[in-house]
Amino acid sequence: RLSRFNNLFNYFWFTVIKMNLNNISMYPIQRNRRLRSNESIRSLIRENVLTPNDFIVPLFVVEGKNLRESIPSMPGYSRMSLDLLAGEVKSLWQLGLKAVLVFVKVPDHLKDNKGKEALNKDGLMQRSVKTIKDAVPEMVVMTDVALDPYSSFGHDGIVEEGKVVNDPTVEVLSQMGLSHAQAGADVLAPSDMMDGRVLKIRTALESNNFKDTLIMSYSAKYASSFYGPFRDALDSAPGFGDKKTYQMDPANRSDAVVEALRDIEEGADIVMVKPGIAYLDILREIKNAVNTPVAAYQVSGEYAMLKAAAEKGWLNHDEVMLEQLLAFKRAGANLIATYHAKEASVLIS
Repeated sequence: RLSRFNNLFNYFWFTVIKMNLNNISMYPIQRNRRLRSNESIRSLIRENVLTPNDFIVPLFVVEGKNLRESIPSMPGYSRMSLDLLAGEVKSLWQLGLKAVLVFVKVPDHLKDNKGKEALNKDGLMQRSVKTIKDAVPEMVVMTDVALDPYSSFGHDGIVEEGKVVNDPTVEVLSQMGLSHAQAGADVLAPSDMMDGRVLKIRTALESNNFKDTLIMSYSAKYASSFYGPFRDALDSAPGFGDKKTYQMDPANRSDAVVEALRDIEEGADIVMVKPGIAYLDILREIKNAVNTPVAAYQVSGEYAMLKAAAEKGWLNHDEVMLEQLLAFKRAGANLIATYHAKEASVLIS
């Protein structure tokens, strides 16, 4: 009888446990949707949040007075003269934006093969830096360090016998960067992809007592077709060939980590990936490999595509814009250079 009782007892508990397991499978203990049930809960557990502190604002500067020239391939974006630049920077600061990246459109008569105008202490870039610092001293001023805006060939370096030569270009870039620091730039952003330029620039800065000037290196800048509208803005398209002998092959991934690590060894404080949305895998690879801040550049072509699609009514502009910017943060960007910075800041403030 005891044996029969034990068998019945075991059968009873087996049945109970089986029923509970069935119930568990029918009504899961973990329901992921509980964490999405309302906006208050979603906001409490949100991993990434956009703020104006995330953005770098690219600015295009042109000679003249009271000029605001629209860029047809970049709807809503303009080149501006120095007198308007001061007011623009003040408005950016009021929105909570704290960093600008300056590009200049150099008149054709000042362009040559060796970038002589890039070293002019009274050049447009140098005056732009001073104008911004006079208007908003606290604004972080980043400057583009590359020869293409100054080159009669439209390349990022000096051309000899049809080739862009590395070492002579690096010598000019180091002096160009030093002149930007002397004008008051906080961050130098070499975008040329010449070998060794970060070390040369860092050495020039250290030798001239600009030890606190940062370098944000375009470490992984790809030979992309997304740059077209930017080249319209600065009239800096290459006059012959392309930039594939110095900008990176879009098919390659591991090269990006090598470039970033080397730039950090040479003295870069921040490394950048360019372009943006199409290269989020590269952004994450570099973020996983380095301990320095990582920037991403949402480039002109990416900006223009969204503007065009929104104009057609195919996409909700603001929703897609914020989703793309959030994707940069999710992929690991500490800083995002974007032409959407101003309009995004208005929405999220």
